[in-house]
Amino acid sequence: MEFRTIVNVPKPSFEIMPCERVLFVGSCFASNIGEKFIDWKFRTLVNPFGVMYNPASILHTVERRSEVFDTVFITLGTNHVYIEKATGEIVDNCNKRPQRLFDEQELSIAACKDYLCRAIELLRERNHDVKIIFTVSPIRYAKYGYHESQLSKAVLLLAVREVMADRTDSNVAYFPAYEIVNDELRDYRFYKADMLHPNEQAVEYIWQRFADAYLSFSAHTFLKEWQPLQAALNHKPFNPDGAEYKAFLAKTLQDIRALETKYGHKLDLSAYESIRICEG
Repeated sequence: MEFRTIVNVPKPSFEIMPCERVLFVGSCFASNIGEKFIDWKFRTLVNPFGVMYNPASILHTVERRSEVFDTVFITLGTNHVYIEKATGEIVDNCNKRPQRLFDEQELSIAACKDYLCRAIELLRERNHDVKIIFTVSPIRYAKYGYHESQLSKAVLLLAVREVMADRTDSNVAYFPAYEIVNDELRDYRFYKADMLHPNEQAVEYIWQRFADAYLSFSAHTFLKEWQPLQAALNHKPFNPDGAEYKAFLAKTLQDIRALETKYGHKLDLSAYESIRICEG
């Protein structure tokens, strides 16, 4: 007997290759998944102007970045926007200013679709073959009320469906993170203490489901080759100044350089203190 609902994750028409240039923009859930890509050495940029919850703010991020990306991961959190009364413009962040300075409004399905389509067109001007992956954040907005939060998610889901219906022949896909959390992982053991945000176990499971469907064979091969090297860099020795550990690090660095040569990309190792020891 099967005691849970398994969500089908369709394979997209494209694959993600090793070390691709990836942009994550959207809700804090985008940041969670983006960290996995950073760990696995994709050339990843996550929410460069802070967390963006709605389609309008996501478009603003795309407008402000001019880099070329191979894959863009857009995670939609809400259709609620805040409009500054003095300017009549949607703001990305209220910066803790008094609420009386803003009007809160809900974007329609058509408005959400328009912002997302404009973001896609901008991205495709920079790279015609860019891959776009939409998700809807599974994080509920308690401040709206749970019913209102579900209505907001429904608007986003319908907007994404309409965007994809117009682009059946392009590199646009929908990854069902929202459905996985709400169906497969519908148990509070998969949530943090606030009972709203998915915990590390849930994020890891979503990453595995994503990797199985979206990563190419060569990307999976790269991950298997990088994993022991990452473990070696994270190793905590009893004597970090000893000759034996320094020789171990030198061999690890040699293997990393060989991996970089194989895949044609230099890996960012700045987060690892052990590399500074080795190079010092």
